[in-house]
Order: sequence, then C-alpha cells, then structure tokens
Amino acid sequence: MDNILLIFLCLLMGLGMQRVAAFPKSGHLALNQFIIYIALPSLALYYIPKVSISTDLLYPLGVAWIGFLLSFVFFYVIGKKLGWPNRLIGCLIITAGLGNTSFVGFPIIQALYGDEGLKTAIIVDQPGTFVVMATLGIITAGIFAKGNTSSSDIVRKILLFPPFICFVIALTMNVLKVDFNEHFDTVFQKLGATVTPLALVSVGLQLKVDKRSQHWKFLRLGLLFKLIITPAIFFLLYKILLGGKGLAVDVSVMESAMAPMITGAILASNYGLKPKLSSMMVGIGIPLSFLTLAFWYFILNTF
Repeated sequence: MDNILLIFLCLLMGLGMQRVAAFPKSGHLALNQFIIYIALPSLALYYIPKVSISTDLLYPLGVAWIGFLLSFVFFYVIGKKLGWPNRLIGCLIITAGLGNTSFVGFPIIQALYGDEGLKTAIIVDQPGTFVVMATLGIITAGIFAKGNTSSSDIVRKILLFPPFICFVIALTMNVLKVDFNEHFDTVFQKLGATVTPLALVSVGLQLKVDKRSQHWKFLRLGLLFKLIITPAIFFLLYKILLGGKGLAVDVSVMESAMAPMITGAILASNYGLKPKLSSMMVGIGIPLSFLTLAFWYFILNTF
C-alpha cells in the first residue's frame, strides 16, 4: 500500500511543480540523467549478483523478452503501414513493450501471491525487464531516434550505457558467485531506491493532459496493447498452448499485464521519442492498470 501511495504522491508532486516558477522548465532532464547514470546502475549492482539461475526462469523471463518483441512487431508493422514517424513508432514500442514489473508489480504480486510469488516477480524484473530495457530498449531508441543511425553508433551507445555496463559487471559477479560486502550493498540499495520516486516526479513534470492532443489515439492503442493484448497472448501461450500451471505461470501472466515501465518512458523521453506521449503512457497507464489487473486476476482464478 505504501508503494501505491508513493506512486500517486510523486506524480502529483511532479504535476504541482510544473506551476512552481522557481523550478526550471527542463528540471526533468536532470532527474532523468541521475536515474540513468546513478540509480539504475545501482539497481543492477544490487540485484543481479543475487539472482539464482535455473530452468525455472524460463516462464518469467519470457514475459519481458517475448513481450518486447511482440511490441516491436505490432507497432513497427502498423506504424509503417500507416506512415507514422519513426519517433512515434519507437515511443510506442518501448513504452508498450516494457512493463512496470517492479515498483507497481512487486507490491501487487506480494499482496496477491505472497513472498513465493514475489520471488518469481523479481525474476521477471531483473534478468527480464531490466535487461531488455538496457539492451533491446537502447537499440530501439537508437534506431528510431534518428533514421540514419549506424549500427556501430548503436553498439557504442549500448556499450557506454551505464546500466548496461553495470549489468555486465553484476552478471560476471553472479557467474563467479561473488557479491559486494554489506556496506556497498546497502549503498547500492539506497541509491537504487531513488529510481521510482525521481522517475515519477519526472513523469509528472512532463505530463500534460490536453483533451485536444493528437496523442490520445496513440495512447489508447498503446495501453490497449500493454494492458489487454499482451497479457491475453501470454495467457493463451502459457496456460492454454503450453498447459502451464502453478504460481510461476500465474505470476508471469500478471506481470505481463502491468502498466508501462517508468524508466522505459524515461529512456524514450531521453532519446526524444515523443516525450509527452511517453509520460502519458505512464501517468495514465498506471492508475488504469489497477482495473485491468483485477480483470486478469479474475480470469486466472477462473481457469
């Protein structure tokens, strides 16, 4: 409950600070840079060395990787067919392809499925959503930010992307079965904990609800894909076609139904991929997702 309250308070604070003359209009850019250069790398260094690698990861891992590829195919095909600009296509691929599997996902999954469910949720998030954001997300952002971006430039951006660098370090530590001592661990945990409040304030600073905005039709399509189409595909794939049963499968489907990822929206915004639409996907998607999550929980308990 505390996390849910923090979500709405931070969004409201960001919206309120739009009207504070002393706060710079481009203040969200500084927040975004802190998130990307300090907070996200700290999350990787804290969580990844502790992840247990096994075949049990396949269902939850598939949520992030398959979900992003589905988003890429869906919006790329539709966007090219309808003549959308590259920045719009890239924005929807990233924001609809990455779910808020941690800050919104963790408290909801823990409330519904307990600590055992939370273990699966962490797998969906850390080696799943977080890594997809740091790899496929940055590749997509690089491609669609500029139509003529060279492959070498994209590779350079990935290799120099701070969260990715720290992910590689953390993954190497995981393989070698080493971890930081408790003092470093505490520091990384506290720095990583700043991701969500800062990102939500940043989203609030950029969120402008204009009823006449041309973004509404794209917002509806993006949220329809993220909140309804994506979990429907995973439900059919995991529960019907593969015959999956048990806690790991149910948690994976629920995590696929989470609202757009806050840091995914920050990534899209940083690359100039329709920042206003990116903020709307998060700002409107999060409260709306509480209704759609209740629907998917009902469906999972019915079948």
